[in-house]
Amino acid sequence: MESFREAATSGMTPAFWAAHQADVAAVISPHGDRTFGELNANANRLARALRARGVGPDDGVALMVSNRPEFVEVVAAVQRIGARLTPINWHLTAEEAAYIVDDCEAAAFVADARFAGVAADAGARAGAAPARLAVGGPIAGFEDYPDALAAEDPADIDDPIPGRTMFYTSGTTGRPKGVHRTEDPPRSDTAVALLAHPVGESLHLCTGPLYHAAPFSFSLAIPLVSGCGVVLMDAWSPEETLRLITEHHVTHTHLVPIMFHRLLAVSEEVKAQADVSSLRLVLHGAAPCPVPVKQAIIDWWGPVVVEYYAATEGVGTWVTSEEWLRKPGTVGRPAEVDHIRILDDTGASELPPGEVGTVFLKAPTTGRFDYFKDPDKTEGSYRDDYYTMGDVGFLDEDGYLFLTDRSANLIISGGVNIYPAEVEAELVVHPAVADVAVIGVPDDEWGESVLAVVELRPGQEASDMLAAELIEHCRARLARFKCPKRVDFIDQLPRSDAGKLYKRRLRDQYRAPSSTQ
Repeated sequence: MESFREAATSGMTPAFWAAHQADVAAVISPHGDRTFGELNANANRLARALRARGVGPDDGVALMVSNRPEFVEVVAAVQRIGARLTPINWHLTAEEAAYIVDDCEAAAFVADARFAGVAADAGARAGAAPARLAVGGPIAGFEDYPDALAAEDPADIDDPIPGRTMFYTSGTTGRPKGVHRTEDPPRSDTAVALLAHPVGESLHLCTGPLYHAAPFSFSLAIPLVSGCGVVLMDAWSPEETLRLITEHHVTHTHLVPIMFHRLLAVSEEVKAQADVSSLRLVLHGAAPCPVPVKQAIIDWWGPVVVEYYAATEGVGTWVTSEEWLRKPGTVGRPAEVDHIRILDDTGASELPPGEVGTVFLKAPTTGRFDYFKDPDKTEGSYRDDYYTMGDVGFLDEDGYLFLTDRSANLIISGGVNIYPAEVEAELVVHPAVADVAVIGVPDDEWGESVLAVVELRPGQEASDMLAAELIEHCRARLARFKCPKRVDFIDQLPRSDAGKLYKRRLRDQYRAPSSTQ
């Protein structure tokens, strides 16, 4: 088998690769390594252990484990007993984690001792998941994972049943909900061609947390089904990323735009020591990428960068480096001309090329998502055969999609729409800026005014003079009404490990009665 196309259509699993390349590294990590043979054996042991504890087809399995080999073993085990896996963000509070354990109807809960306090509390609060296994050390009320596996047979099980994975949305409005499917949607030819991992020649670097849908899919599931080993990062840093690419001759990886920005900011000495010539595919998505940042990465790494527009609910577009260089700023063109529609504020009328509106994606004929146990939210996301993820953008005359922002981030000042991503793209390239968030704050005269919250690079000092310089930096490049009225400095912006910026936290902070306006 030479590509993901063949792997994806042949039902390959770690059991297949264990039979064909048992001694090849499947997982490399600070917490231990696994060959394909070892991974498959432990997946079989765990599958039997879960069955012995009453876990069967369509039962939920909650997983709160860091990037380590046991995470991969649980994924492989669930995939062969017909269960439904739900990875949990290990930054959540016990109450938040308990909600997901309970809502996904978990019959088993596997947790990392690194998060023992939260896991024990969540398990007790949820009142579900009678089977509980602890990875990496003891957790109160949990069985020891190695002991559970040691009692079981490593041989392939005789009656494998394909399982499923159900991620939970980030909960930007209300409680998070599971994005549920009863079958896989069709995989596009574009995706299959782009995500090829030639067997015996590929190694993927996983830079993000596996509880997030993008690293899970692009940096774990797809490489492993293709027989490609995965290097797991426990915590991300630009220097460690470059070191691992150089040491392991990494061919594939997945990054988010803030990672690009921080990689570009490393010293020239560190860049000179890095060898990125092995890279063949660098996927990125999850947030808008400023044009100068992406251009600089392509200049450094070559035309190996491929961007996608997608969310847990589905995939919209792909764009190669060559296409992007012809259309800087685009997130790509859909494979089918009717796959994306731009609708007005009412959701009733389609807008012509060049006009900004809400982005709607066409749902597949099979494998459509629903929000688990929430028909009202499911219905509210669809307009006939189309659904939205809340993004705002436009299609150009050639059908390429350009995103301006998310509708939830829109600032309305004096009746004029301002898209923060446009302002952030200008500020982030200033040499003093490490990261930035632009939000709207209450304004008695204008309704909202534009505030830039800036995280500075090491060695830079916050001052009124620098704030004024940043405002002038924007005014030289943007219409005046779009530019920040004020700049505040912060030690660290609230971002997830997957690179998502939690703007709601900032808006709540600045809109609280005690905030200085």
